[in-house]
Amino acid sequence: MNSLKEIKNIWQERLLNKNFRLRLLFSLFLLGVSLISLSKFLCYNETRPGFSFTDPLLLLFQPIDVTWFTFGLIYLALIIALVSLSFSPEKFIVAMQSYSLIALFRLATIFLLPLNAPATIIPLDDPFIEFFGNGDTLLRDLFFSGHTSTMFLFFLTSTSTKLRPVFLVCTVLVGAAVLIQHVHYTIDVAAAPFFAYTSYRLALLINKQG
Repeated sequence: MNSLKEIKNIWQERLLNKNFRLRLLFSLFLLGVSLISLSKFLCYNETRPGFSFTDPLLLLFQPIDVTWFTFGLIYLALIIALVSLSFSPEKFIVAMQSYSLIALFRLATIFLLPLNAPATIIPLDDPFIEFFGNGDTLLRDLFFSGHTSTMFLFFLTSTSTKLRPVFLVCTVLVGAAVLIQHVHYTIDVAAAPFFAYTSYRLALLINKQG
């Protein structure tokens, strides 16, 4: 209860600042637009012609279904990250903007690189994406990995010295999990932290100028 009261007091104080309120509204708008745009595009992307390539790493092993492990880890990390960020409104805004930019980057890269899913894929049923989409399982939202980039974003935006290494380990585990299930190519996972970091730096720049 003391923690909830502390969070409430922190946000009440920050919301008295007009500049903060405007940036919060902008962040919420950007998040809504980016998620809706990405979800609609991903549904369309499933119907586009694409191309495949041989991934030497995926040839080394047969896929294993680790869906429950992957989403258990992702959503547990999400809850922890949101609670932690709630104590820092400024970081919360940066995280929202960073996630929005990741979504927009994914829209652009998937459009430019319409990859077909690995032939041996075990579909990963993402309840969050399917809720905002049309309910179909998405197979071709590949380059770059949204799950891996999101976990790395938790690492970048965390204000806790104890949680940062935990989120970094979770990033590696999620990246490994989507490869074990043949949901992504290796390049999809390897590129994800780069785009997450770029989005994070851009969000910092936006707020510095604001």
